[in-house]
Amino acid sequence: MAGRFAPRSARAALPHQAAAPALRTAAPSHDGPAVRAAEPSHGAPAVRAAEPSHDGPPLTRELTPPGPLDLRLVLGPLRRGPADPTFRMVADGTFWRATRTPEGPGTLRVAARGDRIAATAWGPGADWLLAGLPALLGADDDPDAFVPRHRLLALTRHRRPGLRLLRTGLVMESLIPSILEQKVTTDEAYRAWRHLVRRFGTPAPGPTAELGLHVMPDPRGWAMIPSWEWHRANVDAKRSSTILRAVRVARRLEEAATMNLPEALTRLELIPGIGPWTAAETLQRSNGAPDAVTVGDLHLPGIVGHALADHRDADDEEMLTLLTPYEGQRHRATRLILLSGHTPKRRSPRMTPGDITHL
Repeated sequence: MAGRFAPRSARAALPHQAAAPALRTAAPSHDGPAVRAAEPSHGAPAVRAAEPSHDGPPLTRELTPPGPLDLRLVLGPLRRGPADPTFRMVADGTFWRATRTPEGPGTLRVAARGDRIAATAWGPGADWLLAGLPALLGADDDPDAFVPRHRLLALTRHRRPGLRLLRTGLVMESLIPSILEQKVTTDEAYRAWRHLVRRFGTPAPGPTAELGLHVMPDPRGWAMIPSWEWHRANVDAKRSSTILRAVRVARRLEEAATMNLPEALTRLELIPGIGPWTAAETLQRSNGAPDAVTVGDLHLPGIVGHALADHRDADDEEMLTLLTPYEGQRHRATRLILLSGHTPKRRSPRMTPGDITHL
């Protein structure tokens, strides 16, 4: 799953993406007289009501990042495939995110406006989403804590100054798709996520019909999915059982978002079926953990070994040894390696996707 952290080249806008700008024209201008001045990134939120909608009046907020900020790099890890029903990036660089907050479903639209970031939120979770906007965009991250010990990482950091590690504060949002990604191809996992969210989630609040955005089910919704629907989504019993065990204690797992990394890892790994790989993949997003290195990945050890020691056959133990100089920042180091593009050439066929739906 390491490859998702490397940005892909831009693609032509899909039909639903081409329609998105028309939706956005109905939003209030951020330069008009009714808008408050942008507040500093760590200041009190400037939130106001905007145009009404069937989900209640949307709220807006603007902030000024303390330094360079690349929304594609920062928000990219939340995207689970090109047709993720909870995330969209449209042609003009606007990002849409539908999620389930502690206050209820919410939709967040984020876009760069010069040196400012403008956000609009809809739904019961709108206030919660806007309050967490700075953390989502990496305000809690400290990129200066990373000291490159390899020329490749130094050059990549110089070329990608807008990289920040996001923090969503939501554990289940990242845990469930990470479980779906266990020991299968990314395409299989993405298809399963799309099927389950579209079928059992709810339409996202706000003007999202043309985008097809959905909010994932709540814990009870996940628990009520029939066994044959997991099968239809090509999710085997091991992964579905792990998800069902997790949603039964969703409230306790969400507490991990406020824990330090060792305690958070321990909390998640108490659930049978959740190991170091799944826990790290989750906490990288929910906690913005810069040291949550992904152990147990099929490709990452070879990528790190190739980049830092010209050894493409490195295993987890050698990867951790090579990352020792970056203790405390090992996840950031692997992000930079992936963004460098210095990865080994493929020398074997892609893994064949499995299919249990016909069984």
